[in-house]
Amino acid sequence: MKLGIEISETTVSKYMVHHRKPPSQTWRTFLKNHAKDIVSVDFFTVPTVTFRVLYVFVILSNARRRIVHFNVTDSPTAIWTGQQVVNAFPWDTAPRYMLRDRDKKYGDEFTRRVTGLDIKQVLIATRSPWQNPYVERVIGSFRRECLDHVIIFNERHLRRVLTEYIHYYNENRTHLGLEKDCPEPRSIEHPDSGPIHSEPMVGGLHHRYYRQAA
Repeated sequence: MKLGIEISETTVSKYMVHHRKPPSQTWRTFLKNHAKDIVSVDFFTVPTVTFRVLYVFVILSNARRRIVHFNVTDSPTAIWTGQQVVNAFPWDTAPRYMLRDRDKKYGDEFTRRVTGLDIKQVLIATRSPWQNPYVERVIGSFRRECLDHVIIFNERHLRRVLTEYIHYYNENRTHLGLEKDCPEPRSIEHPDSGPIHSEPMVGGLHHRYYRQAA
């Protein structure tokens, strides 16, 4: 679509994998109605080549599926996690709600920092990751589209790989939930704009396709 090529949605949907609908319509309605005011946060782990376990903290804006902030550590604490939220939302840019699970890494110091930003925490039910679907889905994308294809050497290497992938994810990867647009809106380049070119991204795992005038 971003290259000005029109394909029937029925043709595309014929070959797409269809997933079951979320089990709770009420919760889904809440997420949809307040998407512009919600960020979702979560941790996921990444093992290195020496079997050292690193923790990645992700903050996702639900409205545009945009990754707002991430950081890496080998020992997450409530103080460290709370500071990540402060770093992500300076100068009165904090959202109204924060959706998260009940992990003990979100301790009293984290709650104090979040409350100080006037953010209301919404805790999902125990063992119910489907209640935090947007960030769970982006973590799946991290793994399927990036980390499953890369051997991580250390914390610095992981941070560099994730930075490259997030740049691709936010500015180039299209989403069906955004009407086939990117988290950072991307204009449509019509056929008369020039021939199609490709630019390798994330070490060649992905490509950006664009039109360029001759």
